[in-house]
Amino acid sequence: MARLQAQALLQTLNANILASTSATLSLEKWCGDHAMAAEPKVVARLLRGTDKPATAELRARLEVAPDTPIQYRRVQLYCGEHLLSEADNWYVPSRLTPAMNRLLEETDTPFGKAVLPLAPYRRTYAATTLWSPLPEHWENSPPPAAASAARMAIPDALFEHSAVLYTREHQPIAEVRETYQRGLLEFRPPAAR
Repeated sequence: MARLQAQALLQTLNANILASTSATLSLEKWCGDHAMAAEPKVVARLLRGTDKPATAELRARLEVAPDTPIQYRRVQLYCGEHLLSEADNWYVPSRLTPAMNRLLEETDTPFGKAVLPLAPYRRTYAATTLWSPLPEHWENSPPPAAASAARMAIPDALFEHSAVLYTREHQPIAEVRETYQRGLLEFRPPAAR
């Protein structure tokens, strides 16, 4: 039963993020709905000292010339003490306002919140399941006896998304690769709160 519940939770969250214009806002709603912190606020913890140059394919998706500056930012998104996701983000500074660029360079503001005035939306071009609580072909197997059921080991990474973010005018401003973490499932059931 716990494996079915975990599968339903993962599929619900995955679908909500895929259907949303903002992963950050979806994560904040998830945190609030599951009482994961006193204030369901998602914050980005910058991981400085890392750099991943933009590839030619990434530049093509962002519709920029080979010499257009692209900024790289790696963050971990937290709600309270729960690590929700790790994200690589490449963005075009010239397509953002100076205030937005300052927020991204100097603060822990998540990218999605920093660019909210642009009314961004996202187009996911890859979504990968990294872990399933249910074994392959579980629906064709008899359920395990309660006494033999092993404790469910949840890995760090659950699923990944790669998406391009656009302004309301349909101009690409960023590409993000997000790896969603087991911290998403670290909440107590309502009866235990």
